This record gives sequence, structure tokens and C-alpha cells, in this order.
Amino acid sequence: MADAKVLLSLRKIVKGFGSQNVLSEFSLDIFDGEFFTILGPSGCGKTTVLRLIAGFEQADSGQIMLDGADIAAVAAEQRPVNTVFQSYALFPHMSVAENIGFGLRMAGVAKAEIKQRVSDALAIVKLNGFEGRKPHQLSGGQKQRVAIARAIVMKPKVLLLDESLSALDHKLRQQMQMELKQIQRKLGITFVYVTHDQEEALSMSDRVLVMNHGQPQQIGSPREIYEAPRNMFVADFIGEINVFDGVVEAAKDDELSYLVNIGGVKKIAGAEFRLDVGDQVHVLLRPEDLRIEYIEDRPTNEQGFLGKVLERSYTGKTIDTLIALENGNTLRASEFFNEDDPDFDYSINQRVWVSWIDGWEHVIKAGPLE
Repeated sequence: MADAKVLLSLRKIVKGFGSQNVLSEFSLDIFDGEFFTILGPSGCGKTTVLRLIAGFEQADSGQIMLDGADIAAVAAEQRPVNTVFQSYALFPHMSVAENIGFGLRMAGVAKAEIKQRVSDALAIVKLNGFEGRKPHQLSGGQKQRVAIARAIVMKPKVLLLDESLSALDHKLRQQMQMELKQIQRKLGITFVYVTHDQEEALSMSDRVLVMNHGQPQQIGSPREIYEAPRNMFVADFIGEINVFDGVVEAAKDDELSYLVNIGGVKKIAGAEFRLDVGDQVHVLLRPEDLRIEYIEDRPTNEQGFLGKVLERSYTGKTIDTLIALENGNTLRASEFFNEDDPDFDYSINQRVWVSWIDGWEHVIKAGPLE
């Protein structure tokens, strides 16, 4: 989205609660029309960022620019921003239509226009025919749709969603993830979503911000965040990761390609930055990037690792294997299940050969979690 317009910009935001500084010099740009997710563990500051955008909290210093105007001092109810809460916050005594049209009535919109906009919003969230029902007559997913309809009917420039799907069961949550993305694409409204669920962030977002201790750790597309984590915090927080510690022995002729010694095993590894001979590095591989083979089938010219199968788990789509390497490392490999492959299964305690295709790894400089 290099050519996209920046709609929302947080500039050098400082926010503390008592003696605790939650955000320090925090800056962020969000593009017009994107589905942007703020992801991180509890206490990382992600909800504080959302509440600052909404106007529920005031920054100690810094600017919040929305479509070119600084809204940091603008009251929450006067901002062109709406929020969908985890609790839905529906009025129990009002019907679905009355809940959706409440904000329009408070804004003094004409009755005929309210009726049409409520009808349009119901169609978008697929709740036609539910106008007269009360919240207690709805399922969790239907309540979520009403909350979304109540927000989008106001035609906000930005829609904020605070852990909005966390109360739903797994299957319904997956369904709502797809529907949210479809609604966002159809309306073209900028969505800012806050979650601690990595799968949710990866499946819905155009871009993801990973936060820790009030600081951005990485911003990028879901694929960039998953396949090319910038540091060990992102690598460890997003999904499963296998970490090999190595030392750079030589630079290869091709740019940013190096010979890395991993406990005596030498592999060609690519990096996205310049390394020097002697640098300590982490070689990162996702479980699905590892290959497991029988000892007798291992290629004679391939560098790899000997190990022993500790555990096998069937997940439906994949078979996950826990392997103890002879060098003391423990790895997790994931293979797509193929019941027609007679060589697919391995026994507990069976010795195996572990390797990967050159180029599938991701290399970062060694260092502590950030």
C-alpha cells in the first residue's frame, strides 16, 4: 500500500497511568481503507492505542491526526470514529432496529433516512428480518452483527474493534472473521482491530502491528510478519518457531547469502541485511519448513541433523512431530497429512534425519527477546 493515503497518524504519543508509562514517543500511520490490526500480549499497550484514537483516553503529549486534522483534544462523541466493543454494549430494552438507529436519532437524522440507513446496515450484516427482536433473543454472533451495524450506520471514517470476536466459540469466530473482512472491503471504511489472537490477525488484516511493552516491534503484511520476523519477540510470539543458533563462517558470492555453522552443520542461509564473519545469528524455521526423512533415505550430499521422534500428533490437516536432536535441541515439524503415503508415518523413538531446503530459513542477529 505504498501509494495509499495516510488517514490516521499518531505522532510521538506519550501516555502514562500514574507512575507507569504505557506509551513513549509512540508513532503509527494507518492508511485509508485498510484493515489494520494491532497485535500483542496482554499489557503491551494495544488497547490504550485504540482508546486514544476513540477519545476515551487523552494523551499526555503528541498528536492524533485524522484526515489531516489533529483530534487529540476533540471529545469522543465528536470524532468521526465508532467503536465495536467486546461486550457488544447493546441496549436490552431496545429492538435490533432501535439499537442500530440509536446514534442516528441522537444526531437528529430524519426518521425516513434513519429507516433507510438501518435497513441498509441490516442487509450488510445479513440480519434482514431481525428488526423487531430484542438482544436476549439473539445468538452471540447475531449480537456481534448488530453491534457492527450500529457502528457502520454512522458512516465513520474509522471503525475501531476491541477484541470484538473473543466471546464467540471457535467455529463462529472463524466465520465472523471472514464476514468482517468482507464487510470492510465492501464499505471501504478503515478498520483498526485489536487482538491478542495471532491467527485472527493473520487471517483478516492488510497490515499488522506487533507491539510489546508499548513499543512497535514490527509492521507489515501478515506474510511478512509470519515469514520474516524482525526480531526474536515477533518470531516467538507469532506461531510456532524453531530456532537454530549459528555463527557466520563466510559470505557467499551472491549478495546477502552466508555459510552458517550450526553446531558443526554448515548450511547456506540468506539474510535481509549485511552480516560479518563471526556474527552470532539465529536461523529460524517454521514447523512446516522442516523435512523429516528416514535415516536410510537421507541424501548423501545434504547437511542436516540426526534426531529421535518424541511425539506425533494428528491435527486433521497435519501431523505434528516433536523431535529431539542429538545436539540437544528440540524441534517441532509439521507435515500435511497424506494417508496414501506409506512412508509418511514414524514411530516414537525412531531415529530420523531433519533438514530443510536452502532459502526456506530466515536469519536474524542473535540477541534477547525485544
